[in-house]
Amino acid sequence: MTMLAAGTVVCRSDELQDGIPLGFTLGEGDWPLRGLVLQQGGEVRAFVNQCPHAGHRLDFPPGRFLTPDGSLLLCRSHGAIFDKANGECVAGPCMGERLRSIAVQVSQGSVCLAGDVDLDALVTRYW
Repeated sequence: MTMLAAGTVVCRSDELQDGIPLGFTLGEGDWPLRGLVLQQGGEVRAFVNQCPHAGHRLDFPPGRFLTPDGSLLLCRSHGAIFDKANGECVAGPCMGERLRSIAVQVSQGSVCLAGDVDLDALVTRYW
């Protein structure tokens, strides 16, 4: 079991712009945690950067997570579209499925993991 400890820093809170996701990688080896964090309306939330449809990263090229109008998250591999608030797929090949959320909290100017994270349970391996 590969664990990341509660309190692990994801990013500085001043790096976040309202409604604009920021990609991050935590951990080492073949299966680090790749995620995205975003602040919207004063809330900060994070998701695993992996589409439930085929396991691809949402952002290809890296750092491009949004639909052209910026209102939703987009998987650039197969066009699945996700709600920013809850990660639910609202259009595309995995309708009704969700991005896996990661519990985060803001503490002393940083966005941190809110609890221990079991990487083996959180990250799906597709081969």
